[in-house]
Amino acid sequence: MLKSIGKAIFGSSNDRYVNSIRKVVDQINALEPQLQALSDEELRAQTDKFRAQLADGKTLDDILPEAFATVREASVRVLGMRHFDVQMIGGIVLHRGEIAEMRTGEGKTLVATLATYLNAIEGKGVHVVTVNDYLASRDAEWMGQLHNFLGLTIGVIVPNLGEQARRDAYGADITYGTNNEFGFDYLRDNMKHERGQMVQRPFNFAIVDEVDSILIDEARTPLIISGPTEDKSELYVTVDEIVKKIEPDWYEADEKTKNITWTEEGTDAIEQMLKDAELLETDNLYDVENTQVVHHLDQALKANIMFKRDTDYIVKFEKKMQPDGTMGEEGKVVIIDEFTGRMMDGRRWSNGLHQAVEAKEGVKIEPENQTLASITFQNYFRMYPKLSGMTGTAATEAAEFWDIYKMNVVEIPTNVPVQRIDEEDEFYKNTQDKFKAIAKAIKEKHEIGQPVLVGTVSIEKSELLSDFLDKEGVKHEILNARQHEREAHIVAQAGRIGAVTIATNMAGRGTDIQLGGNVEFRIEDELAEMPEGPERDAAIAKIKEEVAEEKQRVLEAGGLFVLATERHESRRIDNQLRGRSGRQGDPGLSRFYLCLEDDLLRIFGPDTLFARMMNSNLEDGEAIGSKWLSKAIETAQKKVEARNYEIRKQVVQYDDVMNDQRKVIYEQRAEIMDSEAVDDVVVDMRHDAINAMVGEHCPPGSYPEQWDMEGLKTKVEDVFGMSFPMEDWVQEDHIEPELVEERIREEADARMDAKIAKADPAIWRRIEKSLLLQELDHQWKDHLATLDALRQVVGLRAHAQKQPLNEYKQEAFALFESMLDKLREDVTSKLLTIQLAEPAPLPPVDLPELPDFLTGHIDPLTGRDNSDDGDGSESRAALFGALAGSPRAAAGPGGSSSENPYAGQDISRNAPCPCGSGNKYKHCHGAMGARV
Repeated sequence: MLKSIGKAIFGSSNDRYVNSIRKVVDQINALEPQLQALSDEELRAQTDKFRAQLADGKTLDDILPEAFATVREASVRVLGMRHFDVQMIGGIVLHRGEIAEMRTGEGKTLVATLATYLNAIEGKGVHVVTVNDYLASRDAEWMGQLHNFLGLTIGVIVPNLGEQARRDAYGADITYGTNNEFGFDYLRDNMKHERGQMVQRPFNFAIVDEVDSILIDEARTPLIISGPTEDKSELYVTVDEIVKKIEPDWYEADEKTKNITWTEEGTDAIEQMLKDAELLETDNLYDVENTQVVHHLDQALKANIMFKRDTDYIVKFEKKMQPDGTMGEEGKVVIIDEFTGRMMDGRRWSNGLHQAVEAKEGVKIEPENQTLASITFQNYFRMYPKLSGMTGTAATEAAEFWDIYKMNVVEIPTNVPVQRIDEEDEFYKNTQDKFKAIAKAIKEKHEIGQPVLVGTVSIEKSELLSDFLDKEGVKHEILNARQHEREAHIVAQAGRIGAVTIATNMAGRGTDIQLGGNVEFRIEDELAEMPEGPERDAAIAKIKEEVAEEKQRVLEAGGLFVLATERHESRRIDNQLRGRSGRQGDPGLSRFYLCLEDDLLRIFGPDTLFARMMNSNLEDGEAIGSKWLSKAIETAQKKVEARNYEIRKQVVQYDDVMNDQRKVIYEQRAEIMDSEAVDDVVVDMRHDAINAMVGEHCPPGSYPEQWDMEGLKTKVEDVFGMSFPMEDWVQEDHIEPELVEERIREEADARMDAKIAKADPAIWRRIEKSLLLQELDHQWKDHLATLDALRQVVGLRAHAQKQPLNEYKQEAFALFESMLDKLREDVTSKLLTIQLAEPAPLPPVDLPELPDFLTGHIDPLTGRDNSDDGDGSESRAALFGALAGSPRAAAGPGGSSSENPYAGQDISRNAPCPCGSGNKYKHCHGAMGARV
C-alpha cells in the first residue's frame, strides 16, 4: 500500500531515471537549429570532427549530444525520418549498455542508429545483432544509407559468405549479422592455424535487437561445431536391446523437461545388466570410466520413452542400391519440427540421441558427430566490454538480465499514449468449443472490415483453426515457419481491411503491422517489374492514396484485433503478440481464448484449478472469465518462467566451468599463432612431462627400493624412444628423484638439440608450431567429448546425495589437468621420434586444414537443433569448402574445380591467389586437382 502511494507521488525508479535522461535530450534539441544550417558536406564532416575530439581526450559521453543531433539531422535528410525525443532516450540507454524496452512500432531500428554511430566513431567496431538473416540484410541496407552519408562503413554477415568477405565485413565500422553467425565465426576463428586466417577482431560494443529472444529464449541452447567420429553402431544396438528390457518402475519420466531419472531399484538392475553385457569398465555404474556408457544408456532410454514416432520424428523409407546389386528400401529417421510441423531433412539430434532413435527403429545408424568447439550465448556475449539490447518485452525478465549479463532494463515511454484495449481472457471447457468461438469472433470482425492477427502456439493449432475458418468462409493467410522475407511481406499487410493472418509463435517479428497496409512493401510487391518513369510514379501515388483511405476505414473499425488461441508459457511472448496492436497511438483490441486442454494449464496449472472448473457446471460452448482464473494462469506462467530461468542458469553454470578452460586453450592458441618460434614452450613441455613421469614412479620422500623403475623405464621408452640403465641407478648411493629426472632431461635435450642441428631452423620452427597447434586441438576435441558425456550423466550423482555441479567442477578440473599432461607427452614424443629426410631438402610444411564440420544450436534438454545455419541440403564438403576457401567453394554450384587457369605460372604457394579470392594460392587454384 505504502509502496503504491510512494510510486504515485514520486514516480517509479524507472520514471525517475527516464526523467534524468530528458536533460540530455534537451541539450540535443538545443543543437538542432545549428545543425540544420549546415550543408550536406559540413554535416558529413562532423564525423572527422568527433574523431579529432576523441583523439584530444574527450569521451563518448562528452560528444554524445552533438553526435546524436548530427544523426537526427542526417536521418531527416537521408531517410526522411526525424527521431522523436523518446527515441533519443532509447539511444542514450543503448549507449550506456542497458536494455531499452520500447513498444512495437516505436522505431527501434532507427533508435539503434544513434548508439551505433556514436560508438563506431572510435573505429573499434560495433556489432548489431538480429534474430534472422533477412533482418540483418534489411537493416544494413536501410540504416546503412544513414551511416554511409556520415562517412562510416557498413558490413553484413550472412551464411555462405567467403572468408575474405567476412573479414572485410568485420573490419567495417558497423557490422550487422545474426547471433548464430557471430557465435560460429568466433568458434571457427579459434580453430584456425594462422592469425591472418581469422575474420573477427577484438570485441568492442554490441547492440542486440530482440534481446529477449536472443539472450533469453535461445540462450538455453549452446552453439556447437561438430565433426564425424568413429562408428559405434554395435554399442547403440546393444544398449537399445538392454533398454527395451527395463521395467516401468525402474525410472521416472518428466514430461515437462523430457528428462528421465533412474530409481534406486532401476539403478541396481541396469548396473547388473550392463555388467552381464560386459559394457562397464568398473563395477560401479557411476565411476568416471563408465561415463560414456551411462551417457548412451540415458540417450537410449530417452529415445525409447520420451520420443514418439510420427510426433517427434518419422521414419522415411527410400529406395537404395544394396551391396548385392539389388534395389531395396532403406529407412532413415527424420526430425519433425515441434513448432512448424515440417520435416527437417538433414538435421540430426546431437550427443548420440539421433543414433539412439535409429537403433530403436532398427534403421541404419549413421556415425555420431563429435563436438569440436562450443559456447553458450551467455558466455559469448559477456565477452563484449559493452553490451546493450532493445525489445518490446523485457521487464518480466529484468532479474535474469541483471543476474546473467549485468544489464538494466529501462522502459521507454511511448511517443503517443497507447489506446489499445486489452480485454479479459475468455475461458472454455474444451478445444472444440474454444475454436468455434474464435472462428465466430474472427468472422464478425472480418465482416466489419477489422483486420485480425491470430497467434497460435503450434502448426497443429494453426491448421485446426484454418479448418474452422474455411467452414465459416473466411479468407485467411497462415504463417507457420520462422520469419523470413516472404512472411515479412505478408505480415506487413496484416493491417489491411478485413485481413485475417494466422501466425505461429515468432512469425512477423521485426516487421511493423501498419493499419491500411505498408506502402513500401506494396510498391515492392506490385510494381517490382514496372520501370522508372511517370507511369510508375502515378502507380505509387495511387497506392499511397489507397493506403491512406484504407487506414481511415480500419481506424473506424477499431484498429488491429489481436486474438490469441492460447496462453504461452511466458508472459513475455503474450505481451509480444499483444504489442502488434496499438502502434503509435492507433486504436486496437486484444483478447486471449483459453480452455482446460491447453498445455499450459494441463501441465503446469495447479490441480485445484481443474477441480474447481470441472465442478462449476460449465455448459458446452459457454465462456467464463474471472480475475481468479487470470491470476491462476499468471501463476502457472510464473512457474514456467522460473523453471526455464533455472534451466538457463544451470546451462551457464556448467558452461562457466568449460569457459574457464576454453579461455586458457584459446589464449594459448593465440600466443602460439603470434609467436615466431615456440621452442621455449616445447622445452618447458618436455621438462614438465619428464618431471611428471618421475614424480609418478619415484614419489618424493620415498625410498629407492619403493620406486617403480621398471614402469618408469617402460614409460620413457614408449614416450621418448630412449632407453636408460635405470636398474643400475637404484644401486647408487644417495640417488634422488631429482637426479633421475636430471639424467633423463639431459639425454632428451641432447637428442633434441642434435635433431634440430640437422634441420633447417625456419622449417623446424614451423614443424614445432604446426605440431603444437595440431596436438592442442586434438586433445581439446577429445576433452570436449568427455565433458559432454560427463555433463549428461553427472545429474545422476544426486541420487548418491552429491551436488552434481560440484561433482562436475571437480572432475572437469581433473580431466583438464590430465589433458594437459597428455598434451605435453604427445608433443614431446612426436618431436623426439620424428624422422627428418636427408639429404633432400624438406618439403614445405602446410598448416593443416580445418576439420570437416557441421554447425548446430543444440537444446541440451531435447537434443533439438535450433540453428538456422543451413537446412541440411548442403553437404559437409560444401560447408568445408565455404569455410576453408577450397576450390570446391570457389567453383560454386556446378562449377569445375579440376582446372587451374594459372598452372605453369611461377606463383608462390603462399602468395595471394591471382583470382582475387583473398585466399593463399595453395588453398585456392593452386590446390585444384589435388583435393577434388
